[in-house]
Amino acid sequence: RQEGGREMAAWARAVRGLLLDVSGVLYDSGGDGGVPIAGSERAVRRIKASGLKLRFCTNETQATREKFVKKLQGMGFDISVAEVTAPAPAACRILKERSLRPHLLVHNDLVPEFAEIDKANPNCVVIGDAAENFTYANLNEAFRVLIGMEKPVLISLGRGRYYKETDGLKLDVGAYMKALEYACDVQAEVVGKPAKAFFESALAEMGVPPQEAIMIGDDIVNDVGGAQRCGMRALQVRTGKYR
Repeated sequence: RQEGGREMAAWARAVRGLLLDVSGVLYDSGGDGGVPIAGSERAVRRIKASGLKLRFCTNETQATREKFVKKLQGMGFDISVAEVTAPAPAACRILKERSLRPHLLVHNDLVPEFAEIDKANPNCVVIGDAAENFTYANLNEAFRVLIGMEKPVLISLGRGRYYKETDGLKLDVGAYMKALEYACDVQAEVVGKPAKAFFESALAEMGVPPQEAIMIGDDIVNDVGGAQRCGMRALQVRTGKYR
């Protein structure tokens, strides 16, 4: 036991940066805006006071980063847009680099993130957590765009199975991504967690190598598993979707 304690202390001392998931770790989302998880605002303040570098890593795709951050600030969190790594801006970079014009199947509140992207005559589909926009008609429209391409390109802003809101568990983007993959015999390119590039981008923004960073999340696959595949240590909290 003592041996284990010494080992823990040794690697913990080497940690220079923390990556924090947001939904299920800092707050539980919901139709009413959501509620902070007890003690989470204080934890963020303590991390910042400690001098550790901090990055908020979210697969949030139901709002722009600006709107999302404003909501969290309203709950008392010390957070700014510049500290957030999210899938939509990363997807926009890919779209521009590859001259891709997306058909968007995303939440209405996320659409402004794609304001500067050419969406005429789409040559790919971008799917996010569209919530109520995941109707049969909308999924079928995305399917038709994909199936009509010689080489279908499907970009997904995450691949979560479900997440927790204040009124219970909700289906996440991954379930709908899989439906399109199956129907069109295509493999989606995942931009958010658990994609390696997502974590590497957050680490680069902090200027910290993976072996000196810890990811904290409630999702054993996308938060913990994704970070570990990147060479980081990761911790799972017993809040959010944890059961």
